[in-house]
Amino acid sequence: MTLFQIGQYYPHPDHAERIQRYRDNKKLFKGFHYDVFQKKRNHLSKDQKNLLYITANLPALICKKSADFLFGEPASFDAGVQENSNEQKALERFGSQNNMNITNYESALGNAFRGDAFYKIRWGQRWNGMIDKKLDPFRVFIEAQNPEYVFPETLPGDAKNIFIYHIAFPVEVPNTNKQEFILKVESHYPGKIVNREYRMNPTKLDTEGNILQYRIYAEVIDSFKETETHVPFSLVVHVPNFAIDDSWEGIDDLSEHHSIFDEINMRLSLIAEILDKHSDPAMAVPLGSLGEDEHGNPIFHTARDKIFEYEKGDAEPKYITWNGQLEAAFKELDKLLDYLLMAAEIPPVVLGKDNSGTSGSSGSGIKQRMNSLLLKIKRKRQYFEVGLKQVLIIAQMLEHAKADKVDYKVVENPRVLFNERLADDEMEKATVAQIRSGGKPTKSLKSILMEDYKLTEEQAEKEIQRIRDEEKADGFVDSEVFNREVIVDA
Repeated sequence: MTLFQIGQYYPHPDHAERIQRYRDNKKLFKGFHYDVFQKKRNHLSKDQKNLLYITANLPALICKKSADFLFGEPASFDAGVQENSNEQKALERFGSQNNMNITNYESALGNAFRGDAFYKIRWGQRWNGMIDKKLDPFRVFIEAQNPEYVFPETLPGDAKNIFIYHIAFPVEVPNTNKQEFILKVESHYPGKIVNREYRMNPTKLDTEGNILQYRIYAEVIDSFKETETHVPFSLVVHVPNFAIDDSWEGIDDLSEHHSIFDEINMRLSLIAEILDKHSDPAMAVPLGSLGEDEHGNPIFHTARDKIFEYEKGDAEPKYITWNGQLEAAFKELDKLLDYLLMAAEIPPVVLGKDNSGTSGSSGSGIKQRMNSLLLKIKRKRQYFEVGLKQVLIIAQMLEHAKADKVDYKVVENPRVLFNERLADDEMEKATVAQIRSGGKPTKSLKSILMEDYKLTEEQAEKEIQRIRDEEKADGFVDSEVFNREVIVDA
């Protein structure tokens, strides 16, 4: 284990930049922009550095839109067999017991600003034995793992293929005043988990006293523990936001826009500064308008009273104002916002901006305007689909290995069904279908009830029977009478 050895630093230098990026982008997502950008402000004048820094939390908007369209409507899992099969029920149980709709949404949100998401599958209890087994039974848990604590190792010569996932986090030793820490390391190998502990001290702090780096100085020998999982895969699954072909690390949605975020914030701050000065301007008055002392000098102080006299004919009193090129500043701000939305693949129609061209548009027309965002979501969806399939396969294998009794077979190729967040234009779809079929029906009544009203097949059949009963009660003639043979007496 090269990442955690005596004399090494935590986080390991090879991962320090990645973890710092996670932390900076999380601050941007939460709106703490000044904490991230203040170190880049050396080019500003002293007065500009003292500005009230106004932030527009556009990073959160970018991340939320992706997560909303990806998992705003919960995804479902399909075993590819009969609807009421034990295999299908097992997948649905994994989803409901682990609140996968929320876990997936939160993972997508974090994935957008970090670039990486990790799922951890484990067998155990929610409260680790503190509650009776009847109330807290052993089962499969699928949880989101904090990426700051995950340190992957790849196969030699293959930077894409992660072989080992180390989950390592520091725990303060009680009564040591943050001078002594235990590093708990949980290493996930294919088929086994290895636990270790190390002693370490903080070596680097930031200006606010937060610890940035530790140094390992000893290993707790008695802490070593190896556990067989009986699953041929690691119990941790990585889902990148999107990636390139020479690294396992995902690429987030915010880092490339840092400079434009800061520039937008600066435009807002400087515009606000100009408007504040306009709200309390200095005043110029004709010579002789102010009172004089015994020496004939005007009694005023320009800096204090924001007023001074000037000699220029019969000029009237007036306020001294400066437009500060506000019109140009607002134009630049609009251009910056447009460029940001274009680079972030968020069309104006998603935000309901003016001139977004939605008035009177069909559903397909609106989708065309949203094409850039929908393609972005499809790109993200590919990674989540692969990752969630792996999560479901591991969850099934782990339950087969640990549970006393299992009544289903492992589904080796489960399907992840994503729900389209953008509603279809039903009128447009019906019109197109009518034209294509020459006015003939394209769906049975049962299919319409099941698809549009989310009824089961049994519920749909009962509803159809109710409709027929009501038609008979209202006096409608059953169409079958026209098909019956009629015998006329001679």
